[in-house]
Amino acid sequence: MYAARPNDRLDVAEAEPPTERSQLAALKLDGSGPVWLQIRRALAQPILDGQWAPGTRIPGEIVLKDHFHTSRMTVSKAIQSLAADGLVQRRRKVGTVVSERAQDRPVLEIWNTADVIERSGAEYAYRLLKCEFVKEDPDKRRLLHVRQSTQLLSIRCLHLSNGAPFQLEERLVNVDAAPGITCQPLETEPPGPWLLAHVPWTEAEHTIAACEAGPAEAEALGVPVGAACLVVERKTWNGDIPVTVARLWHSGAQHRLVGRFEPAR
Repeated sequence: MYAARPNDRLDVAEAEPPTERSQLAALKLDGSGPVWLQIRRALAQPILDGQWAPGTRIPGEIVLKDHFHTSRMTVSKAIQSLAADGLVQRRRKVGTVVSERAQDRPVLEIWNTADVIERSGAEYAYRLLKCEFVKEDPDKRRLLHVRQSTQLLSIRCLHLSNGAPFQLEERLVNVDAAPGITCQPLETEPPGPWLLAHVPWTEAEHTIAACEAGPAEAEALGVPVGAACLVVERKTWNGDIPVTVARLWHSGAQHRLVGRFEPAR
């Protein structure tokens, strides 16, 4: 799913360092979501793919501002996000460079599902199935460990690859932690990218399980009731405040998780 894919380190070490011109030639916006997130994804991809080795200096903010035809503030926000995740380091008198351990990432990153689908060469589509505010539901409240008075937004949506179901997303959002969230923008924008663009997070937890599809999951994913599914449960916090919990369902026959690591040195 969201896998780090470091290349062979010997190959990376022997390669010539990329020039600024070659770096810029490879940086393109994908048109999905806020511009700063598109810039973040454009910069993160060559780092995670190993095209930009540790220590490589990335183009400066002014150069990137001109390249992407946006504001310096937008570029700075994208780079700050990469620095917070440990992919780059900002050094005085040097600039921003790829971190030494940038490729040693967890198996599961918080990436846009659309990116995962489009990187495979398929066409992405999104469909909002259900969205409603919830107050009186103790079971859902316990999932986020919030007070009885806390308002929750319950979301159910489907991500498609070439028109076929790829991922069923069931999500709860703490409205107090995500002020301004409503169902209206989620009619066209998936909740994950919306939250990344509007709500900071400091910690995430993933749980992976094998589950059988119930009637609702089977109908959404187009599989028989009882079919094996891979389910990723993701929780995020902003400090001590729970932001969201999502259950991401995938047909077990069509999905796998990949991670490639090196031993710590």
